[in-house]
Amino acid sequence: MDENGDAREVGVGPHPLPWPEDPRFDPELLAEGDRRNVVDGYRYWSREAIVTDLDRRRHPYHVAIENWQHDFNIGSVVRNANAFLAAGVHIVGKRRWNRRGAMVTDRYQHVRHHATIEEFAAWADARDLPIIGVDILPGSVPIETTRLPERCVLLFGQEGPGLSDAARSACTVVCSIAQFGSTRSINAGVASGIAMHTWITQHIDFT
Repeated sequence: MDENGDAREVGVGPHPLPWPEDPRFDPELLAEGDRRNVVDGYRYWSREAIVTDLDRRRHPYHVAIENWQHDFNIGSVVRNANAFLAAGVHIVGKRRWNRRGAMVTDRYQHVRHHATIEEFAAWADARDLPIIGVDILPGSVPIETTRLPERCVLLFGQEGPGLSDAARSACTVVCSIAQFGSTRSINAGVASGIAMHTWITQHIDFT
């Protein structure tokens, strides 16, 4: 909606004829238009084609978040993981999570559930993926001055209590994000975006 309150349509309408023959295009989207929240390069592509293309380019880090209290921030973490092209998202604890904040980006991410921290840690260990906790804890190191491993899992705790004791024990290191105001912490959605972007700036060549 613009500054005058006018609603603006998102995306594109039906594709003009003749339709492209590329198999990545979805005939239904070509006929009816594509109003999804995807970048222009993926307009009219089927979901399966988009996931296949993303899989070809995904970065070698994963993100995980504890879900003992149905944390509403999980959707934002998934959305950030899509924006920063994480290899996968891991929900630790309760299987059900609030998808509203994901803005349907979970359709394009590989989301895996682990019932316990121990199960999740075993999964990471089997793949030689160090678990990097992100929380403000005694002994944590500044993420701004810490070199994150190229292959790793960034683990976030719940809104409020942060990382559980079991999660802290599973971490190779815990990083904190510098804050300068009066609040004690920032939520997992914001923290995940900062942490993922930190990984991006350390490992992606923008030249």
